[in-house]
Amino acid sequence: MIRILIYGLILTGLVMMMASCSNTRKLPDGEALYLGATVRVRGEDLGAKKRKAIRKELGALTRPQPNKKILGVRFKLWVYNLAGNPKKETSIRGWLKNKVGEPPVLLSDLSLNKNTAVLENYLENKGFFQAGVRGDTTVKNKKATATYQVRTGLQYVIDTVRFEMDSSFLANTIRQTEKLSLLKRDAPFDLTIIKLERERIDAYLKDNGFYYFNPEYLVIEADTTIGNHRVNMYVKLKPGIPKVAREMYTIKDIVIYTNYRLNQAASDTARRYGQFYQGYYVVDSNRRYKPYLFSQAMQFNPNDIYNREDHNLSLNRLVNLGVFKFVKNRFERVANSPFAQLNTYYYLTPFPKKSLRAEINGTTKSNNLVGTNISVSWRNRNTFRAGELLTITASGGAEVQYSSAQEGYNVYRLGLEGGLTFPRFLIPFFNIKTRGGFVPKTNMLLGYDLLNKRKLYTLNSFRASYGYAWKESLYKEHQFNFISINYVQPMNVTTEYEKLMSNDVTLAKAIEKQFILGSTYNFTYDTRINKSKYATGIYFSGTLDGSGNVAGLIFGDTTRGKGGGRVFGGVFSQYIKAESDLRYYLQVGSTASWANRLIIGGSIPHGNSSELPYIKQFFSGGSNSIRAFRNRSIGPGTFNGSATNAIPDQTGDIKLELNTELRSKLFSIVEGAAFVDAGNIWLYRDNPHKPGAKFSKDFLKEIAVGAGVGLRFDVTILIIRLDVAFPLRKPWLPAGERWVIDKISFGDSQWRRENLVWNLGIGYSF
Repeated sequence: MIRILIYGLILTGLVMMMASCSNTRKLPDGEALYLGATVRVRGEDLGAKKRKAIRKELGALTRPQPNKKILGVRFKLWVYNLAGNPKKETSIRGWLKNKVGEPPVLLSDLSLNKNTAVLENYLENKGFFQAGVRGDTTVKNKKATATYQVRTGLQYVIDTVRFEMDSSFLANTIRQTEKLSLLKRDAPFDLTIIKLERERIDAYLKDNGFYYFNPEYLVIEADTTIGNHRVNMYVKLKPGIPKVAREMYTIKDIVIYTNYRLNQAASDTARRYGQFYQGYYVVDSNRRYKPYLFSQAMQFNPNDIYNREDHNLSLNRLVNLGVFKFVKNRFERVANSPFAQLNTYYYLTPFPKKSLRAEINGTTKSNNLVGTNISVSWRNRNTFRAGELLTITASGGAEVQYSSAQEGYNVYRLGLEGGLTFPRFLIPFFNIKTRGGFVPKTNMLLGYDLLNKRKLYTLNSFRASYGYAWKESLYKEHQFNFISINYVQPMNVTTEYEKLMSNDVTLAKAIEKQFILGSTYNFTYDTRINKSKYATGIYFSGTLDGSGNVAGLIFGDTTRGKGGGRVFGGVFSQYIKAESDLRYYLQVGSTASWANRLIIGGSIPHGNSSELPYIKQFFSGGSNSIRAFRNRSIGPGTFNGSATNAIPDQTGDIKLELNTELRSKLFSIVEGAAFVDAGNIWLYRDNPHKPGAKFSKDFLKEIAVGAGVGLRFDVTILIIRLDVAFPLRKPWLPAGERWVIDKISFGDSQWRRENLVWNLGIGYSF
């Protein structure tokens, strides 16, 4: 296998060398391959940083852009030429030419005059009114480049900004925003900022009732004749603005049509059949919805001044109810009214009330487990006529071991879960109305799971929770489970597993009876929502989890004597747990990014618990963790559970993990990645059965490190991930011998068998 990889790399290198030489052979006579443009910038009072920024901005404006490179080679162009002229687009050569390949960018595609005009116009828009650009080309060996010599001159800056308008109500409203102007004294003249200033004023007016105003009614004039490369700015209203654009509007009637079809003509005559509720006309002839559902969603009230923010928030909340497939809105000026008023109409197209959904997925793990899972969900929208969502899900799955010493130790799962979601805060004795574009939700959940590890044991698990979820903004989300209950009960523990436990008592942790009664809170912040997967951004998720703390005050705990620490005859767990997941993504190219993740988790078990409950403990290793080590095989600390346990299942109370990965698109749907992972888990207290597992001041000396490479296949609906990784540092080895970089031997089959770990996953690891 390793020889094949080595030969493949050598062959790839030779191919790339050949590709770099062959891309010009098939060019038409008299043509040259265009390799791109160089922009040279000279200007007075330009610092190195600003000159570099201008050079980069101008370079991005030149057209055409040259053929893309991969590792310095125009690989797509080479594939295009290699494919030749296939007769069928559906053939392999046709696919290579049209899907993978890229036609050559030719010198004839270049227009120096057009590019020169574009660059000069861009510089003028940035305040370089005396700029000049000169372009030229160089051709050698059928390869051509363009060079643009740019002389910027001095950049004009703003001297004064004046809002020159009449005494009308509209003009006075605009003057109120003068202190918020984006046009600042001594700032460079910039046409982009001028456009943003018009949009800023328009947005302010839209939020203050001027529904029919638009930015085109504003003029911002520039006077460059004052000298010294300075310019005066004058903000004015265009003459002849229509009366409707000068008036501030209030809301008159709000009409909601609850069963609108897209091919149906909107008719106001149906309003007479509507139900009037808290200022809204709800047209619902079939009485499918309780009217107070809409009072939670609507941000408008009759007689309110029109506000575009409330307009958008109302639409967002109606969509986020999850009941309506389409939401359409229309405002209409009230005719023959002495006042400036608007009627607003909402046309809602509902989802089907009931639906059935089935999912099937497959998994494969580095420990030779291959599995599948099937789930069927039944959904009932608008269950109690106020937007409630009832979901009942049944699932079943299996993981089968093959070609391994563990063959036959299959895993089977069955589950049944019921969830009920209310689109509002459901708090006894309180009716809380919220603002914002997102509807808060109250979630109730009840679930049962059966886990059967054949030849080993069976676990029954019961789950229940009651809590709230709400979005503070597009990027911030909160989840608070006021009550969270987990009860795990072992059954049918086999004699074989009991023998395994006699050799390794830590295995008893996996089948201990657990009763968790507590609360959880999670906060998520994600700036990359609705952005490219390569975009720069931050993701943070923080979770607080506590169990048995209130119950301990009421019922006592096991440390207080006989009978303490029990609810309904069962001992409940007591702990405080916190976990944070911080990720930073840096875009390093149009189709490349550098992804980083830091996980810090800690807990304090107390009272009834010497360690966290098994289902709440941290683990390390696996396809979404430290990929050079098998799932749950690392730690805790310097303890090597794999040496005594044929079934790696190590868990801990404390976790530290750091991952870094460079991702880049290679071609078509294929992406490549190189990564390094590091981390470990530890116990909060000493465990005589796990020497070296306790967290100490030497924790950094106990970090596991691994590295690897991988491929990602982006097939639109999902990303299939294949990684291969190997360890660089093994924490269970004696101090001074933990780094194993010098022992790497890809040519040694024994080393590969013991150290290479393959991971197949769905989606990015983080």
